Amino acid sequence: MLSLLAGYLFIFCARVVDVSLATIRTLMIVRGNRLQAAMIGFFEVIVYITALNRVVGGLNNPANLMAYALGFATGNYVGSFIEEKLAIGLITVQIITRNPAVVENIRQKGFGVTVLEGMGKEGSRQVLMVSLSRKALPFLLDLVEQEDQAAFVTVMDTKVTRGGYFKQTMKAK
Repeated sequence: MLSLLAGYLFIFCARVVDVSLATIRTLMIVRGNRLQAAMIGFFEVIVYITALNRVVGGLNNPANLMAYALGFATGNYVGSFIEEKLAIGLITVQIITRNPAVVENIRQKGFGVTVLEGMGKEGSRQVLMVSLSRKALPFLLDLVEQEDQAAFVTVMDTKVTRGGYFKQTMKAK
């Protein structure tokens, strides 16, 4: 009985690791980190084949399949959680506000801000563009919230940056 439970646990854990690695590998590919993606893929496929071998070798036991499926589902959750904590990459945040203090507050904290003039349904607005690392997003959102709770904020992935204040501050850090 103990060996059966250990087998189910092995299949489950292997699948969690495999799918978590697949999530991180996919994000590395999207962000252009090919070498890291290849290295992660190497280990991912070893774990995957090992777990699959256990399941295929015991197809007469439906609990193996359940452990495999539960590991897959859990791996998706764990992989996205890990990716969120790693916060790899760059983003561009667009902030639409009426409050000019938002710009000054963001600049005082060292972020580069490009300001465009916009026209909304209820009059003129400032459209702020800020490029930053994903890790700095919560800090930036707090800054905006302090000055303008009604600001409209969108966040977009940024694949490549070149020049500008953002690039200079990245080299300095």
